[in-house]
Amino acid sequence: FFFLQESMHAYAANVYTTVVEELMKGKQRKFIAVEQEFFRLWWDVVATDTQKQQVHQLLQEGRLEFVIGGQVMHDEAVTLIDDQILQLTEGHGFLYETFGFRPQFSWHVDPFGASATTPTLFALSGFNAHLISRIDYDLKADMQKNKKLQFVWQGSPSLSEREEIFTHVMDQYSYCTPSHLPFSNRSGFYWNGYATFPDPPKDGVYPNMSLPVTDSNLHQYAQTMVANIKERAAWFRTSDVLWPWGCDKQFFNASVQYPNMDLLLDYINKHSGEFGVTVQYATVGDYFQAVYDRNLTWEIRNSQDFLPYSTEPFQAWTGFYTSRSTLKGIARRASSLLYAGESFFTQYVRKHPEGSICKCKALKQLQSLRWAVSEVQHHDGITGTESPKVKDMYMNNLMYGVFNVKKLMASIIFDVNNAKKNGEIYSSVYPKDSGISDVDQYVVVYNPLAWNITTFVTISVSNLAMSVYDELGHPVPAQVQSSAESPSTYDLYILVTISGLSYRKYTVKPVDGNQPAFIGRSIKYKRRDITRAGRQGRQLFPVVNSCYQILFDQNTNLMHSITQRETNQTVELTQEFLEYHVNGDTMKGPISDNYLFGTNASAVPVSKAVGLEVVSGALMTEIRQYFYSNVTSQDYIYAVYTRIYTVPEGYDGKLLCHRIEQEYSVGPLELNREAILRTSTNLNTRQLLYTDNNGYQMQKRPFKAYVNNTVARNYYPMVQTAYIEDDTTRLMLLAERAHGVSSQGNGQVEVMLHRRLWNNLEWNLNNNLTLNDSSVVRPVIWLILGTKAVTNILYRNSGLALEHRPVVLFGALSGGKPKLPGHLQQNSVHDSPVTVPPNLHLQTLSIPGWRYSSNHAEQVHSIRMGKQKQGDADFSRVLLRIRHLYEVGEDPVLSKPVMVDLKSLLNGLGSVTAVEERSLTGTWDVNTLKRWKWNTAQYPSKGFFNSTKTSEDFIVTVHPKEIRTFFVYF
Repeated sequence: FFFLQESMHAYAANVYTTVVEELMKGKQRKFIAVEQEFFRLWWDVVATDTQKQQVHQLLQEGRLEFVIGGQVMHDEAVTLIDDQILQLTEGHGFLYETFGFRPQFSWHVDPFGASATTPTLFALSGFNAHLISRIDYDLKADMQKNKKLQFVWQGSPSLSEREEIFTHVMDQYSYCTPSHLPFSNRSGFYWNGYATFPDPPKDGVYPNMSLPVTDSNLHQYAQTMVANIKERAAWFRTSDVLWPWGCDKQFFNASVQYPNMDLLLDYINKHSGEFGVTVQYATVGDYFQAVYDRNLTWEIRNSQDFLPYSTEPFQAWTGFYTSRSTLKGIARRASSLLYAGESFFTQYVRKHPEGSICKCKALKQLQSLRWAVSEVQHHDGITGTESPKVKDMYMNNLMYGVFNVKKLMASIIFDVNNAKKNGEIYSSVYPKDSGISDVDQYVVVYNPLAWNITTFVTISVSNLAMSVYDELGHPVPAQVQSSAESPSTYDLYILVTISGLSYRKYTVKPVDGNQPAFIGRSIKYKRRDITRAGRQGRQLFPVVNSCYQILFDQNTNLMHSITQRETNQTVELTQEFLEYHVNGDTMKGPISDNYLFGTNASAVPVSKAVGLEVVSGALMTEIRQYFYSNVTSQDYIYAVYTRIYTVPEGYDGKLLCHRIEQEYSVGPLELNREAILRTSTNLNTRQLLYTDNNGYQMQKRPFKAYVNNTVARNYYPMVQTAYIEDDTTRLMLLAERAHGVSSQGNGQVEVMLHRRLWNNLEWNLNNNLTLNDSSVVRPVIWLILGTKAVTNILYRNSGLALEHRPVVLFGALSGGKPKLPGHLQQNSVHDSPVTVPPNLHLQTLSIPGWRYSSNHAEQVHSIRMGKQKQGDADFSRVLLRIRHLYEVGEDPVLSKPVMVDLKSLLNGLGSVTAVEERSLTGTWDVNTLKRWKWNTAQYPSKGFFNSTKTSEDFIVTVHPKEIRTFFVYF
């Protein structure tokens, strides 16, 4: 949970070593294990050959069961669907390769709220049932009273009953055993006490070890347990009660746990007539099997999620939607780089079989980032709810993986172009990390999306007079201007047009007389006191491209309105930064911390004065606004850089023209401040907000008034998308990292950008969870304004274009002179772009490297025969996922099913010889996957879901919201 890596390793090692030993001592004993990251560390580093044999045996006997089976138990609120799938796939691949085991049940007991994406992903992964716990306290109480904690959840409105899943919500006791003993002042049921790693007590006496079971207290112990079982039984429809035994950091000394448990269970079963209860060790699968066998008819829940999550009237867990914004941003950039690196490497392996790069080493480089991106999806990772030391561990692992994958991509470009190895190639995914000096250099730009894109990439240069050329020596449109961040350097914006999964090379050099880049000219406006700006004599000035006219008010230096030029519709729109001032003293009332957002007052405007600079050129206009606490302040804590683009004739600039790009600079904040950007419009939105679940589907968020804590309980996570609208017009926000978002007034949307907190809650102090985050954050949000029809067409592609911006790598030209056109050949990466229609997304194109057989009988046989030895990775199997971006009925054209010819889609990679359709994480052949079908009033027949979809001729039809997974062989 909140450990450092070494403590976690010591703790996890003790759990698996002692649990396996204890399971072998009693045939009746069972155990469930969840997170593969920790199991794999034990398996690879600690486990003996004997212990490994025992694990194989226990799995075959069904006494050890892996549930979920991902690398981690991922957060559901602030994670992106791609990263959830990645971490599940990582864990499932290991389990299937090593044991032939495929998890079929979930145990999502700890994420803070539940997303409607999760039931769909688990159904697509072949799960039969899903289990959650943390939902709103008042909702849980109501469901519990009415025996409605179990239902069939149709998480996706478009996939509905095909991908529905039976869902169990844990009762008020959640996933920990209640420890109160009425007959003793010591705790009960936790005999191994509280874990203290990495320094366990020498005498083996851990803090808070429970009262041991003895002859004299056995009857009272049993009475206590039975009373709790019966209390819970009243909340469920069947007479099967799931009684979780354990909690965070338990079973690290299983040799104390199991003997006490055995005594209790035996005693209750001997006296079952008296108690009215029988008990047995069980796995989650055993429990769900028992409920399934009752053959009851269950209610259906639609695609509504369980967010946000509150534990009591003043505890809304909506702060973590924004906590540690820097970590959230880096986790997403790393995920995006991994996505690019995977398809880049896959194409290299397919097209350059004789290439000089060691494939096994390359796979290890990719795996280091797969592992790091998987790990940070943990519900105490990307959430920002870990201590600073653990945050640093996540950051270090991400940066190490990012470094490896950039190095791999750079070396592939070298190898493909047979470049002389005298120009050190270095790379940057953050476009402004590094730039170009005065010598001639080239920029390689890779488009990781399977669409043609037209966009700008930005690099730093040291000179205003620059020219940019493509591989054929033709000039490329570009604009150079002074950098907002450092006055001594310049930003060079290069207009790139690149086809799907391809890269282009550009030469950047000081001007040689012809075709220089356009220069952005700066005008600085006088700083304005916004408190004194009267309404009379308003002076507005316009900033225009072919999609929008944005008006700024010269009396305040603030945005005034935006006109959408196609429809001539004008929306009044102003933006301001505010702060919620929050309490950190538990003696004075509710607090804010890493998890919780608690405010008892409205947000306060942060600035009384705004400075303005407008930099305009032929391709782009950048509006720089600086927010000062008063007219004479020297420094600003808040700034906005707004950019709109003008695309020259002959380029497809639809997406580029329609986006208003905003980059914010926020911090360092004062303590106990939560910073928001509030955008206010004259749209009559009735305070209705829409936000996404994990970048997969949208949720409707009507404003709800509560007795307490209304502000915080109306915050929702925006992972990629949020919007407000009236009858005709929609304002869309697209994000490159997660934020909390809310609509606290009609026509308003506010985004929480940053938090800096301190509190004296003892538990937080003990775990160093005070979020004293003094960083400056620089998130980016794209705004799209237009009719519903227009925004519908644009927002999914635009969201992905923001998520997967082109990867930029730099290199020097040997000999300092650009070679003649033709020497930098248009290499084969260009000649065969991979392109899907705009309503589909190529979600995965990678070489996983797994060595398992895709024939289940063969795989199980080879494991039983002990033939699963460490061999070389398999480079012949390519993993392909295609996702339909639209819901049924969302758009008249884009919501239609799409036929895809996989052979022609991938013909640039070689001739496709076989395609196998698989479950989401790859471990099931869809033709043999039979999930349990639960009775519902709507669909009474119980049985199995069957899926037979792949056609013989490599043509597949992808329906709205489907995610289809294939193994492809060439």
